[in-house]
Amino acid sequence: TIEPDYPALLARIEAPPPMLYVKGRRDLLNAPAIAIVGSRQCSAAGVQLTRRFANELAEAGFVIVSGLARGIDRAAHETALARGTTAVVAGGIDWIYPPEHRELQERIGRDGCLVTERPPGFQPRDKDFPRRNRIIAGLVHGVVIIEAATRSGTLVTTRYANDLGREVFALPGHPLDPSAEGTNRLITQGATLV
Repeated sequence: TIEPDYPALLARIEAPPPMLYVKGRRDLLNAPAIAIVGSRQCSAAGVQLTRRFANELAEAGFVIVSGLARGIDRAAHETALARGTTAVVAGGIDWIYPPEHRELQERIGRDGCLVTERPPGFQPRDKDFPRRNRIIAGLVHGVVIIEAATRSGTLVTTRYANDLGREVFALPGHPLDPSAEGTNRLITQGATLV
C-alpha cells in the first residue's frame, strides 16, 4: 500500500522507490512541479536563463525540482527557494554533495524539500545519480533542459521523462557550442523548444 503522503505522480511510475526519506516541506511533493536540469559546467547565459525560467515557472505556481548539482541545478534551486523547490539527492539526506552546497542544502531542507531513496549516512556512488534522475522525472509534469552536452547525465533525466510520458522542453543553443549539442539534438527528436 502507498502512504497518503507519497508523491502521487511518483507512485504511478513502474517500480517506484519503496521508501523515500524527506526533509522539509512534504506538501511540495504533491504540488504541480516542473524540473529544470542542465550542465554542471554551464555558461553565464545558461545561469541567467535558468533563473528566468525558474522564476516565471515558480510565479505560475510550479514547484521547481532539480538534483542539487553544480551549475544549472543550483541556479534553479536558489531562484525558486522562496516559492517552492524540491532537491532530489543521490546520497543520504544528511550527505552533503557537492560540499560547497552545504548552506543551500540546509536552506532547502528547512524552506523547501529534500528527497532521497537512500538511508541517512549513505555516500552516493556514480550509479546512484541516474537513479536520482529517475526520481526527478517521476515527480514532475515536465522537464526543462538547459545546456546539455551529448554525453550528459542531464540526458538520462530526459530518457526517464520520455519513458514516463512527461513533457520534455529544451533550450536551443549555438550549433558550434558543445554544451548545446544535447539540447539541440533533443529538439530535433521532438522536444518542445523553449
